[in-house]
Amino acid sequence: MLYSEVASKYAALEAISGRNEMTSVLAELLRETPRDELALLVYLTQGKLRPDYEGVELGLAEKLALRALSSASGVPQDKVYAAYVKHGDLGTAAEDLLRNRGQGTLFNEGLTLRRVYDTLLRTAKQSGSGSVETKLRGVASLLNDASPLEARFIMRTVTGELRLGVADYTVLDAAAEAFLGGKGARADIERAYNVHPDLGFVVESVASKGMKGIEAITVEVGVPIRPMLAERLSSAADIVRKMGDKAVTAEYKLDGERLQIHRDGDVVELFSRRLEVITSHYPDAADLVKKHVSAKRAILEAEVVAINEDTGEYLPFQELMHRRRKHGVDQAIADYPVALNFFDMLLVGKSDLTGKPYTFRRKKLVEAVEETERTRLVPAKTTSAPAEIEAYMEEAIENGCEGLVVKDPASTYRAGAREFAWIKLKREYRSELTDTMDLAIIGAFHGRGRRAGTYGTYLLGTFDGRRSVFTSVAKVGTGFSDEDLEKLPKLLKPFESHVRPPGVESNMVPDVWFRPHVVIEIIAAELTLSPIHTAAIGRIRPGAGISLRFPKFTGKVRDDKSPEDSTSVEEIVAMYNRQTKKIG
Repeated sequence: MLYSEVASKYAALEAISGRNEMTSVLAELLRETPRDELALLVYLTQGKLRPDYEGVELGLAEKLALRALSSASGVPQDKVYAAYVKHGDLGTAAEDLLRNRGQGTLFNEGLTLRRVYDTLLRTAKQSGSGSVETKLRGVASLLNDASPLEARFIMRTVTGELRLGVADYTVLDAAAEAFLGGKGARADIERAYNVHPDLGFVVESVASKGMKGIEAITVEVGVPIRPMLAERLSSAADIVRKMGDKAVTAEYKLDGERLQIHRDGDVVELFSRRLEVITSHYPDAADLVKKHVSAKRAILEAEVVAINEDTGEYLPFQELMHRRRKHGVDQAIADYPVALNFFDMLLVGKSDLTGKPYTFRRKKLVEAVEETERTRLVPAKTTSAPAEIEAYMEEAIENGCEGLVVKDPASTYRAGAREFAWIKLKREYRSELTDTMDLAIIGAFHGRGRRAGTYGTYLLGTFDGRRSVFTSVAKVGTGFSDEDLEKLPKLLKPFESHVRPPGVESNMVPDVWFRPHVVIEIIAAELTLSPIHTAAIGRIRPGAGISLRFPKFTGKVRDDKSPEDSTSVEEIVAMYNRQTKKIG
């Protein structure tokens, strides 16, 4: 398939705002794509090269992308940079520059979808000595043979800024329309994707084998399942009422990192909530699984928590994050020992447990896990009395936890779903808000006085899943320790942008923009309407967004969450409405 056909459809998608029309255009593109190239197309449309859990990073540093464009266009780098600043987007700058390149330049050959994909995959996998120049040549070779329109999307793809507004579920809708004649089987395709989150593989299965291909996709050791998520309510009474005034099970909500553990004999892989392989950060945790889990083939969920080895007490999340180092892992293991706290079992042997009720899965977990100082079951209590749940939450907080996750004992494991079968109940803070928020840093302002030379405040964004954009919600400058002020700029440096990144909406202009990547935890006094911030603009009142009053950094950098997994606009709207109802 010619890449020009793909670029043409991408341009059409970019001009569309309606989801139904977008789905139809994408369905047409899927039908036109050869079967053996469908997965490649789907990955590129996601702005990826492989599923997330394989850890293939596509993003090219801004400076290197500018060099590649300079090489291909014959335009000096300073003028390439000027075009970038003018357009605010490297893709549009590339389109403009290549449109104006000399008439004597001829395309050597038409780009194909497979060539673009294979070149980018080779580029992404380059490392070590000489890798920078090899990456530069690879991207420049594509631009040399690209039309101006193709160059627009190649540059956006290599810099991780494709952002067509096409969510994963839009691709699933398009696949249902293209290969199954409509949306009737959309729920089945979604189920397949949630238990096997490789969108290219799922779409290829639908195209090749129809419903039989979808039905053949099952839970599989080694392929992470999209985690089930919890809703939130502010009182035990509300939770019991929501679950039908029956007995519920309350589990400690630990202040650690959620792990999905896949074991096949002596091979143990640990996946983060973001479906990244993080076994190298917790090799001792993998050893604990081998020693203290009797099931030789299993998928389990656990919270890994840093502990005080002398007392066995839980330590704060910040202590655990020392284990996310790329270097000095052995020393971090010695300095910050961990315990595994198991709370679910999704597969044992050949039996898929996701369709079984929580009580059955918990029973299987009890049978499989040997409890020791370092391997424990998450404490749980079953009751229908709100007062007992509230008392249990206070006990959990006393033991170093954040609160509770209350579960419907009859609920199945709904991979990828956020619903009221699981509900978070967290402590009352000394503020109107009863929960923290995880927000992406999208900009920063230079500091003054004691903070001169570093950033003084950060601009935060929340993800609007309806439109696949990040919208500004607050500026935060309190709660940062000296260590935080030194560490955060280093974390953010790779994502610095000289212009407002595509897919970011903000009326406030910071001194420095950042591509959404680093997520931090925030607590605030309350949510308020704002004429400045764009989060949920017009949802409560025309022309007004929602913002945070007196936001404060809690000290947690949420390395375990992708920016798209941060607190969403929908959640913030729901929190605002609950707060307003409470005040009323």
